[in-house]
Amino acid sequence: MKERIKKQLEFALEIDKEKNVFRQTSLSGKGRKENDAEHAWHMAIMAYLLREYSNEEINMEKTMMMCLIHDIVEIDAGDTYAYDEEGKKTQKERENAAKERIFSILPEDQKEDLTALFEEFEEGVTPEARFARAMDNIQPLMLNDSNDGGDWREHGVSAKDVYTRHEMTKLGSEEIYEVSDEIIQKNIKKGNLIPANLL
Repeated sequence: MKERIKKQLEFALEIDKEKNVFRQTSLSGKGRKENDAEHAWHMAIMAYLLREYSNEEINMEKTMMMCLIHDIVEIDAGDTYAYDEEGKKTQKERENAAKERIFSILPEDQKEDLTALFEEFEEGVTPEARFARAMDNIQPLMLNDSNDGGDWREHGVSAKDVYTRHEMTKLGSEEIYEVSDEIIQKNIKKGNLIPANLL
């Protein structure tokens, strides 16, 4: 077997481990917790379906690849819950080490490509990164809403925390942010999110 394809297949097998990294978000219909691979797949499909709502023109292939690879580092680093302030303190360090190990399995040119895509997503500056991050926000929001806010209630999440996270959504899509706002307001009224006046 040629060395290049050997490395590519080794990487493909390595990222299969993403299916074993479980998140804090439950599947719709009050199912089990979703895994990282399911989350990434769902985001990529949503990016394709909702692309007309991007604030700017985007390269769809690049955006979908960002969605698909953005959590691969969690194979080593583990999932850091969006509202876990303690976990966020070490998240960058854990994810940087994971990025180096996992992407280094690939041939050098593909390692550089995927590392650049991952870092572009993290920086959230380009139109593609902003839209991919909007998908990273709306996807769990949609699942939480479908489960009557169960995951938010389980973790005592406040509306303020959710709104802070969704500031990034607005940068990628004003229209999707408006939908997010409707979902958040509905869940405040239902008591699934702690309103600001009770903090």
